[in-house]
Amino acid sequence: MSLWEKYLRNRTKQEILLDRASSANHYSVWGMIVLVVLYVAATIALRTSSASEGVFFIGHSPIPYRSVTGAFSAVCNLCLILMIVLYKKPGYIVAVTLTIAQMPGIIVSMFHQRYTSISGFVTNVVIFITISVLYTFVSRSAKYLKKIRSQATTDRLTGLPNRFAVSELMRYLIQKKETFALVVIKFNNFDKVNNTMGQQAGDKALVQIANRLKSISEEGSSGTTDFAATRKGNDFLLIVREFSSEDQLRKTVDFYSDAMKKEFIIENCSFSLSTCIGYSTYPTDATEEETVFDYAYTAMNEAKKTDNTGFICRFSKDMLKDDNSVEIERQIRSALDKDEVHYQLQPQYDTSHKLRGFEALARIRDDKGKSISPVDFIPIAEKAGLVEKIDHNVLFAATKFVGDIVKKTKSDLVLSVNASVRHLLQNGFVDEIKSALKTSGLPANQLEVEITESIMIDSVEKALDCIKQISKLGVRIAIDDFGTGYSSLSYLNTFPADVIKVDRSFIINMNSSETSKQYVAAIIAIGHVMDFKVIAEGVEESDQVETLKNIGCDYIQGFYWGKPLEPEEAAKLV
Repeated sequence: MSLWEKYLRNRTKQEILLDRASSANHYSVWGMIVLVVLYVAATIALRTSSASEGVFFIGHSPIPYRSVTGAFSAVCNLCLILMIVLYKKPGYIVAVTLTIAQMPGIIVSMFHQRYTSISGFVTNVVIFITISVLYTFVSRSAKYLKKIRSQATTDRLTGLPNRFAVSELMRYLIQKKETFALVVIKFNNFDKVNNTMGQQAGDKALVQIANRLKSISEEGSSGTTDFAATRKGNDFLLIVREFSSEDQLRKTVDFYSDAMKKEFIIENCSFSLSTCIGYSTYPTDATEEETVFDYAYTAMNEAKKTDNTGFICRFSKDMLKDDNSVEIERQIRSALDKDEVHYQLQPQYDTSHKLRGFEALARIRDDKGKSISPVDFIPIAEKAGLVEKIDHNVLFAATKFVGDIVKKTKSDLVLSVNASVRHLLQNGFVDEIKSALKTSGLPANQLEVEITESIMIDSVEKALDCIKQISKLGVRIAIDDFGTGYSSLSYLNTFPADVIKVDRSFIINMNSSETSKQYVAAIIAIGHVMDFKVIAEGVEESDQVETLKNIGCDYIQGFYWGKPLEPEEAAKLV
């Protein structure tokens, strides 16, 4: 049993599963052995070359062996750094051991050779101090990361994993192509608890529900492998795995349904809560995370339409016939065909209220000229494969407009444009950026491409290659909605990003919850440690601005200092 497995053995099944889903890299002991062997080989080569009087030839030029000692020394130092960065404490222990192990030989040599080896002694002391400082930094960063991850994936009230943890696990299972079902449990009459007993009693009820779900999933009494989580309010989620048939899956869902029918005791009062349950499966119903999620909620809403308490619905395609998404998709296609996709520009300011630039936001109107909310049309556009065309239209129109402003005013305004995961991973995306810059005349360093945090988990290698190409053009990279998902520090170190944007959901509660405030402060702190600028989104109140100033936020975006503007209004603002 490996050390990792021993560590996991004492944790709950849910924590183990989340760790497996969220771990971007597991570095094996063989990697450490390779680094140690490489270090020892480079050390031997270093000593041999430094003591040699010989030469080797490159072309016709003689090169003394002593002249390459610096290269071998650099390899040694690189091995020590990699040990600490990749293996944390074990790597630090090995690095210190290797460094100290050389000291007796250096000291003996120093005395025998009349102190000619004193430079080696000083070098080793400096290396020891350097790796100790590096280890301290890595440990501190890991501590911040652990805190951010815990707060981002755990519901504060119930202690259950939240929607972000569910997304993370679903992506992991989809990547493994493992069959699973997503079950949504909704409590119909939960408001009666709040209205009768008060909000505090309602919170206690939610905790009891969570404990009951977690107990069943941990004990495995349902007959399948289950993962219990919460989304919001009285919506609870289950991921059911390792079922052999549709009948076994249905028995598991029935088992949880029956468990929820049992009475809850709250402040010495008994309550019975009715549920409506819907579920969908991967890959039978859908092959993408969001679609599985949407279909499970569609099934749950279908169950709500019945008056049968405890009714359970399995998703079927027939449930989509009356879905408003069909009409919205038609409106999107119509807008694209008629070239009527437009955009608004939301200003971004530094904390002294100096204009930094704008974020371009896609907008679509229906046949009557009424705006369709991005919350409605963006998910539908993503499912229908139309979001790339929307991004393309906004990119070229906005860069052209802001490029003209920059030419006239000679300002250093930054234009931020959004790139969906699917759009970013298309082969021609980099060429689109080049073309937009060329036709608009906007300087590359005044264009910023915003990517969602999830890209650092999905298709990371292809995404990294694309982002590096964009960065080489001089274009800035921003990580949008930071904190709503989970990003390994190894990814953040790898991605050539310039900016992280703190999601609005954390800013809203910042001044009413000390935990939320500390969470935002932690994100800003780790952003600055990684040398990123930080933008807070959704700032709507003056006290939020003051708090963000005090905790070191760099830029502000939100309704308090600027609502999204039509291009002409944005030009006047400049």
